[in-house]
Amino acid sequence: MLSKGQVSSMSGNDEVAEALKRVAQELQATLSQIQNVTTQLSELSITIDALSSQDPGKPVYRAIGSLLLEVEDRDSLKDDLESSMRAFQEHMDRLSSKEGELRSNYDALVSAYESQ
Repeated sequence: MLSKGQVSSMSGNDEVAEALKRVAQELQATLSQIQNVTTQLSELSITIDALSSQDPGKPVYRAIGSLLLEVEDRDSLKDDLESSMRAFQEHMDRLSSKEGELRSNYDALVSAYESQ
């Protein structure tokens, strides 16, 4: 990430334009990752809800590779799913923080570019 001091010390539109391009690409990649993680969080939430509402007398299966295996311990499965959800949420928090920093850098670079 660029500090405001680094942005203000850039000389010439070409240097600022290149930095702006790099930050924009990184921001776009970060937004794509956020979208992917959001989708995964949503799928996990739906899976946990479905597991909770499933009749205990009916079997539940888990995909492992190309196999579907019957789950013996539903509580363990739910714990695994919740653990995965926590990990994805932590990743989402880091991505959101990175997005904020990138947006700040982008805005600073746009201002620097426009002022030259």
